Amino acid sequence: MDIGSKIRQARITAGYTQEQAAEELCVSRQTISNWENAKTYPDIVSVIRMSDLYDVRLDDLLKEEKEVKERYVDYLRESTDTVKSHERLTKGILLAQNLILYTVVQLVFWFFAKGSLVPVYKTVFQYVLLPMSVLILGVFAGHGNWWGKRKWLLTAVCGALFALVPSVSYVSGETEAALTFLWPSFLYLPLGAFSYTLGCLAGSIMHAEDGKRQE
Repeated sequence: MDIGSKIRQARITAGYTQEQAAEELCVSRQTISNWENAKTYPDIVSVIRMSDLYDVRLDDLLKEEKEVKERYVDYLRESTDTVKSHERLTKGILLAQNLILYTVVQLVFWFFAKGSLVPVYKTVFQYVLLPMSVLILGVFAGHGNWWGKRKWLLTAVCGALFALVPSVSYVSGETEAALTFLWPSFLYLPLGAFSYTLGCLAGSIMHAEDGKRQE
């Protein structure tokens, strides 16, 4: 008996319809059908949930002919690698986004902010775009539980980056930007730290809620 047939038999024995099983497993009815017809394989998390829902041992669901078992193991390995690859790509994009935006802010002030535009650019970049960018990074880091507890170390990093933002000086009563280095302003440090921390807390709450729904 293949894995799909075992899943179907376990569901029927447990007294669930495909719709009921789909609702309990947080998947679509079509997904259940695909598993039972061996069109696709369930991921390991879904197998564990089915084991609990149908009250059968994992061994009973996964015990299979060698060839089929090897295909399933290869599928799980590929699925895990794909998830990890997507996570690494998302991390890279968000980190690059923040660094690029940070660099663009400095370049814009140095080369384009003139006259009355200086206060406008300062407000938009320093108090809107940069905090939002860091906030989004925090949400993803918290929701994906990136780097475990070490994700909170980015609070200090984001705070330090914001402290360096005023390294572009605003002269003549903030009517002109100049290529002059200023020492870090620790007045802006809390803004960066708070933006990331707020996002990370929100993401962590979503991560915890997802975990509860999966129980």
